[in-house]
Amino acid sequence: MGISTARPEPGIAVVTVDYPPVNALPAQGWYDLAEAVRAAGADPSVNCVVLAAAGRGFNAGVDIKELQRTPGHRALLDVNQGCAAAFSAVYDCQVPVVAAVQGFCLGGGVGLAGNADAVVAADDAVFGLPELDRGALGAATHLARLVPQHLMRILFYTSGTVTAQELHRHGSVWRVVPRDRLAATALEAAGEIAAKDGTLLRLAKAALNGIDPVDVRRSYRFEQGFTYEATLAGAGDRHRDAFVSRRTGKERP
Repeated sequence: MGISTARPEPGIAVVTVDYPPVNALPAQGWYDLAEAVRAAGADPSVNCVVLAAAGRGFNAGVDIKELQRTPGHRALLDVNQGCAAAFSAVYDCQVPVVAAVQGFCLGGGVGLAGNADAVVAADDAVFGLPELDRGALGAATHLARLVPQHLMRILFYTSGTVTAQELHRHGSVWRVVPRDRLAATALEAAGEIAAKDGTLLRLAKAALNGIDPVDVRRSYRFEQGFTYEATLAGAGDRHRDAFVSRRTGKERP
């Protein structure tokens, strides 16, 4: 359990998240993920990073149970800072990052996939931000990189989801494949990238980040300020407590 890094092929590093049962990460998990992605991108022998996950889903966001069993606001501060670190590590990775998404990609999962350079998804993948149902705000910044503006808004307001096939039609998911082909397809996609000159890839990544119309780091941190406000207003804990009560003894996100 935790974060691991493998080198299955020359030029490719695979960073895998494994937090059973649903890959809902505790605060330290987000920091560990950030460190692993940064380290992989800083390795001069790596030209592409694949961000993958074990289990039935890619990511269910933060570990809300950790938030609610920790007195005060320390856990909320830690997890928000950890998420910001992980999302930034993906975005700022020195080489391109391919996200390999299966099953559910919710909350923080959208932050990771939305900041990746390319997304390959299994045909059972769904993407969404249940933030309002969890007493939080955030990652609309990253959902807006996957869907058009008005669709992002209605998905955020309703806590709705979109399928990998829908995102493929929008052009934000590169390939959609059966789940048993996801790992191989992600490696194939990464291989196409990793075959390029490493120096030029790093320059290209920096150049493409430099022309982005939205500063994703500042935009996300702005959103997070409203999560703190919701908590101070009492709405955050009220919804998170209700979520934990509903999920006690259940595994599905």
